[in-house]
Amino acid sequence: MRRKDREVKDPARIEEAIAQSEILRVGFVDEGEVYIVPVNFGYSREDGRYTLYFHGASAGRKYELACKGGSVGFEMEAASKLQIQQEVACNSTCHFKSVIGTGRVSLITDPEEKRKGLNQIMRHFTGRDEHTFEEKALTATAVYRIEVDKLSCKEKA
Repeated sequence: MRRKDREVKDPARIEEAIAQSEILRVGFVDEGEVYIVPVNFGYSREDGRYTLYFHGASAGRKYELACKGGSVGFEMEAASKLQIQQEVACNSTCHFKSVIGTGRVSLITDPEEKRKGLNQIMRHFTGRDEHTFEEKALTATAVYRIEVDKLSCKEKA
C-alpha cells in the first residue's frame, strides 16, 4: 500500500469497514478479460479468516465463472463522502473506508451450507441471525463463497 498513513491494521476497524459496506464487487478473469460484478454480500470471520458469501442465478456468466473456481479479486467501500472545494478543484477530496483483497471463489452445493451463506447475507443487512428460506428458492438460488486469502483496508477520515 502506497499510503501507509491510511492503512488500517486494527482487526476491529477492518471488520467495521466490512460491516458498513453494502456492495461487494467481485472481479473474475474470463479468458484474459476482466469481468467485475457488484453483488450484495454477507460474511463470516473465524480464527481471523474471512469468508464472503453472495448469491445469484444458477445461470449466466457469473455462475459459469464461479463454477470453474479459482482466484478472484474483490472490493467494497463504506462511508464514502465527496468533499468538493469550489474555488480550487484540486483541493477537493473524498473521505472513505475501503477493503480490497483476493481469494478463491466456489459454488456452494450443500443445502445446509447454502442456508448458512444466505443467512450470513441476510444477517449483514438485517442484523438478525436466523432467517427462513423456502425450499424452492433455496434450490433455485446459487450461493457462492470466497475464501479470503489476502485483504487490506484503507481509510481517509
